Amino acid sequence: MSGERKLLSGKVAMITGASSGIGAAAARLFAEEGAAVVLMARRKDRLEELVEEIRGSGGRALAVAGDVVSCDDVERVVSAAVDTFGKLDAAFNNAGFATAGTPLHEIDDRTYEQTVDVNLRGVWNCLRHQIPAMLTSGTGGSVVNTSSVAGTKATGASAAYVAAKHAVIGLTRAAALDYGQQRLRFNALVVGSTRTEMMDGVLAAHPQLEEVFMADSVQRRISAPVEVAQAAAWLCSDRASFVTGTAMAVDGGSTAV
Repeated sequence: MSGERKLLSGKVAMITGASSGIGAAAARLFAEEGAAVVLMARRKDRLEELVEEIRGSGGRALAVAGDVVSCDDVERVVSAAVDTFGKLDAAFNNAGFATAGTPLHEIDDRTYEQTVDVNLRGVWNCLRHQIPAMLTSGTGGSVVNTSSVAGTKATGASAAYVAAKHAVIGLTRAAALDYGQQRLRFNALVVGSTRTEMMDGVLAAHPQLEEVFMADSVQRRISAPVEVAQAAAWLCSDRASFVTGTAMAVDGGSTAV
């Protein structure tokens, strides 16, 4: 229906890890669905290219390069969102880092720290600055954090990744409880194997894992990034108004069996 209101009309959404994969797909989709998108990632050139693409299609977008591991960087992005678009209604905290194929006792300190910093501290940093901005507006808000099938069970991913993604679900549920009566919603996505730049890197290093990841899904396939972005967009929308504290599976049935 041509006059139908778009899913995210009038909303301002912050998306991390937006330079590729699920984050880039979400940037395009959220903008198509009516949101003004504020995009964060470390690769400034890729962000700016994506913003030009979105604006060229009639969308509203802003690129603010930064690293989610840096609390100051996250604060700067949230401030830019509010300064540019007047508020912050939604956030998709999607930045991630993964490794696979290394037994727990062989994971070096640097890899462990990077894995936990990006996947867990990054979400923590985002929530600490997104929540005050949403509370200030007084109109409510919705945050979606990217977890993983590895957040519910051991997979072919590293033990550090499994631990961090389990923690993301716990952090999400704690936030849902803390702010449930202040019109803020928090949900996590339990994401299955997805064809992203990060996944391509893992498979390049460990080709044998492709069959493992595909077999883990009852659909026997790896998802496209936009399939995950669709779930995030719905959770960020008012159509999911009674959904909070959940870990929603977007995994091709991996956690169903």
